[in-house]
Amino acid sequence: MTTSLPSTPSASASEPVPDAFTVPVAVIGGGPAGLMAAQVLSEAGMGVHLFDAMPSIGRKFLLAGKGGLNLTHSEGADTFAGRYGERRHAIEDLLRDFDASATRVWAQSLGVETFVGTSGRVFPADMKAAPLLRAWLQRLRHPSTGAGVQFHMRHRWTGWQSADTSALCFDTPKGAQTVHAQAVVLALGGGSWARLGSNGAWVPLLAARGVPVAPLLPSNCGFDVQGGWSEFFASRFAGQPFKSVAISVATSQGVQFARKGEFVATATGVEGSLVYAASSLLRDEIIRTGHATFHLDLLPDLTPERVLAEVRHPRGSRSLSSHLKSRLHLDGIKSAILHELLPKEAMQDPVQLAAAIKALPITLTATRPLDEAISSAGGVLFEALTPGLMVESLPGVFCAGEMLDWEAPTGGYLLQACFASGRRAGQGAAQYLHGK
Repeated sequence: MTTSLPSTPSASASEPVPDAFTVPVAVIGGGPAGLMAAQVLSEAGMGVHLFDAMPSIGRKFLLAGKGGLNLTHSEGADTFAGRYGERRHAIEDLLRDFDASATRVWAQSLGVETFVGTSGRVFPADMKAAPLLRAWLQRLRHPSTGAGVQFHMRHRWTGWQSADTSALCFDTPKGAQTVHAQAVVLALGGGSWARLGSNGAWVPLLAARGVPVAPLLPSNCGFDVQGGWSEFFASRFAGQPFKSVAISVATSQGVQFARKGEFVATATGVEGSLVYAASSLLRDEIIRTGHATFHLDLLPDLTPERVLAEVRHPRGSRSLSSHLKSRLHLDGIKSAILHELLPKEAMQDPVQLAAAIKALPITLTATRPLDEAISSAGGVLFEALTPGLMVESLPGVFCAGEMLDWEAPTGGYLLQACFASGRRAGQGAAQYLHGK
């Protein structure tokens, strides 16, 4: 898939530097978590140098805002925290310091007004990411007080020099470079969208230092269906949405999921918002058992009894397809999926057909590759970190953003946790430096 980025705000590198130099604090990673950490540290009076492997800042952030930047969500704190599943308590602690309301106030401080959409999601008034990022970079480079953040682009972090965690190694266009920092905030992202900078290359670097890291896995991802679609279905319906449907999942661990919405058929399976919402359950079930099944309700607003009555209604000389279209408004991809997955005898049996319309089983056997996922699960375990997000075994090294071991559905929850963790890591690094 080829996706063009919006116009990228410029974040020019600082003046040429020698092969080795010293900074008070280094932030590695120019996504929302790294930028938030840099802002906190700069406001605390620290000399901040931010390093990023890409030519420009915030590439994944800009892509996330291509269809409308979903900054956060307006729902209540308890429901919001519940979106983080098994890592609820860890993220909830971060949200107490920087929640959705704080994000809106922060955006307003940059001159960006926000609004709450009909779904409860929060967006900039102009729906765009680039103006917010430009204003943010302007503040970082030219704060009202202090020196401002210095940016070093095309600096790919390659680990530490020997056992000294204050000596950071980078590959740059001018060759290898060593940066000595009294503290470092790592905000290197997860493992999805490698071309935008999140490639998970940091995992072996931290693992080699004994930092416990959960494997990176696809999250908010698509899936391949068992056996693949038929050539007819894939050629006719790949890319088309299932609208106004519902899915339900019951895992082997007894976890239940049910929600209305929409998703899309792909050439090999399914993807889209409704599938993403259940993706962690489906992915983990595939890991445990080799497959996962969700049941598709094609007509969630009709009772099973009503559907059966309409299917049984005499159709005279009409074809079954015409009958379903006339009585239940089932046509297009909704009709096609029934023909795709049901044997002929089931299509001719009103009881079996009605049951399938309300609960059609779709079996999945694999996630799509990690690099295609919207986000990733796994990362540095919270158990290895202090409350300030410092790695306990690596004093002065802090972690933030998607490289931490958490996941969340789309809807503003991903960015909110990145903002909150970046803020906490920045605060932790500032306190660490003040205490030295």
